Amino acid sequence: MRRTLSLVVSLLLAYSAAFIGSIFTVGTITTWYATLARPTLSPPNWLFGPVWTILYALMAIAAWRIYEKKKGNKKTMRLLWIYVAHLAVNAFWSISFFGLHSPALALAIIAVLWLLIVYLMVSFYRVDRTAGLLLVPYLAWVSFASYLNLSIVLLN
Repeated sequence: MRRTLSLVVSLLLAYSAAFIGSIFTVGTITTWYATLARPTLSPPNWLFGPVWTILYALMAIAAWRIYEKKKGNKKTMRLLWIYVAHLAVNAFWSISFFGLHSPALALAIIAVLWLLIVYLMVSFYRVDRTAGLLLVPYLAWVSFASYLNLSIVLLN
């Protein structure tokens, strides 16, 4: 029961970041975002929601595995606080890109986010291989999102 509760808390934490980001995103997809020149490799708008839903679940499960594996360990708790900070950076990307209509600021933020993901992926892998590997699709998607973000900056 306790393991289930810690998983639920991890999922709620990750999806809280998703919710905050979505507040700033949803209303601008058909308005401001639709006016931007985008690269030819831009996926359809409907794809972003399902992809991010899966990625947030993978993040949450990875963090949960770390928590369950090394509960109470000071290094692990510090790592999980970095994970929480990374969630804030993730949400702030949406706020900056969609809320502030600032692709240039978002590009700087996504660079920080990318570095945090690499750090977490390597650190998680050292504690629990599966947890580290669960972040690989997230890193791949944020790498692609970085390309999209850079392209939007250059095209607009």
